[in-house]
Amino acid sequence: MSDIVEAIIEGIPRDVPVYAMPMEGRFGQGVRQGVTVALNRFLDLPGTRLPALSEDGKWVYESLGRGEVRSGRSLESLLAAYRYGARVTFRAISRTVDVSQMSPDVLLSLGESLFAYIDELSAASAQGYAQEQSERAGEQLRLRSELLEMILRGDSSDGGVARLAAAVGWTLPEVVLVALVPFPHVEGLRAALGSDGLVAERGTDVVIVYPFGSQPARRRELERALRGRPAIVGPARPWQQAGESLHLATSAGAHGVGVTHDEAGGASPVWVEDHLAELVVHAEPLATAELARTRLAPLDGLRPAARERLTETLLAWLRHQGQRAPIAEELFVHQQTVGYRVAQLKELFGDALDDPEVRFELELVLRAGHR
Repeated sequence: MSDIVEAIIEGIPRDVPVYAMPMEGRFGQGVRQGVTVALNRFLDLPGTRLPALSEDGKWVYESLGRGEVRSGRSLESLLAAYRYGARVTFRAISRTVDVSQMSPDVLLSLGESLFAYIDELSAASAQGYAQEQSERAGEQLRLRSELLEMILRGDSSDGGVARLAAAVGWTLPEVVLVALVPFPHVEGLRAALGSDGLVAERGTDVVIVYPFGSQPARRRELERALRGRPAIVGPARPWQQAGESLHLATSAGAHGVGVTHDEAGGASPVWVEDHLAELVVHAEPLATAELARTRLAPLDGLRPAARERLTETLLAWLRHQGQRAPIAEELFVHQQTVGYRVAQLKELFGDALDDPEVRFELELVLRAGHR
């Protein structure tokens, strides 16, 4: 029997190229144990009512299946090795008996028994392979949920977020956004988001943390993933401030902001950044700050004194609908100074100042004291 074991072990690397490696260490021990247990059990079965695999034997072949997952190989390679072992065993048994004295039915029965036995080994390994995959997937989901919670807490003090992101193979982006999807609409959500989206259950919603690098492309990708779901998407934030994006998304949902439908009549995601003025009306301070950051962005490059002059001029211009005389009177400056400052504002803001909605939002944030 030892000759058959050695013949199988020597031939596997030739017949199954993925195993073309020295039969040493834990790998070699596992292969040798698998071949030896299988051959001993098969030779003990004739004339008995023993099951094809003992409990210990089943554990051996389940472990071999698990090992294929851990090694990054497909199950097919292991099953091919089993089939090769069956061929070697059949040829070896045939050489030890006088085949000419055996009836075709006996020879056929021997072959059928051997390959039925190999099917049992294969089934045990397939079960181990599937269990390992399932456990790994479950552990990955748990770790990804933990990562999402750490990000929402802004937990960056000891580099734990970066380490956990690396452990689950998620590239930690500079900017993320957070979305909420109600439970009845989450079927297939993880598959639609792909590996980029972190997903976890929270209360009656599923929370998503999604990288937001190139904004137009990322927005289109997320819209496709959320199509047909009544999702609420918070504004983009540095990942350390992801909790603010979640807060704004939650607030928008609580106030029933912006429910829309696509052309086919299905639900479409609500983007909070498109409805900030509505949240400002509901006295949401984070929304006011976000709207101010967005609408006053053209002034970001100015020195503080210049920015202060232009923001007070802008508020007066909005309040007095562009009439120079009352603006000059309010600011205690000459009308020519007003004209000069308004020209600067139009150069900085461009056509946006012609948009009534933009003007309304600018007045909201400036009246709220944002400069």
